[in-house]
Amino acid sequence: MIINHPLLGPRDAQEFSYLGDARLIERPDPAAPDAAQQFFDYLYLRENPAGSHRELWYHEQGDRSWLVVTRNTLTHEITEVELARNVALARGGRN
Repeated sequence: MIINHPLLGPRDAQEFSYLGDARLIERPDPAAPDAAQQFFDYLYLRENPAGSHRELWYHEQGDRSWLVVTRNTLTHEITEVELARNVALARGGRN
């Protein structure tokens, strides 16, 4: 499988480590009144979709960047690759 890195171009997937659902970028607010429930859901509840899914990948054997890869879990077709930092900032996340 080839991942088209936004900065480095096409790279073999063996250079990367798969780290799970990209929703992990969206950490709950620890000051929220229901923070305990939000963190429970954040840590233990995961989707396992058949089809398009946004995933976190880490470029371990390269520039050590984090990517959000949109991949079809049935065909392994990759439709989008973004820097995770840009995704987090677009959602109003911290640096």
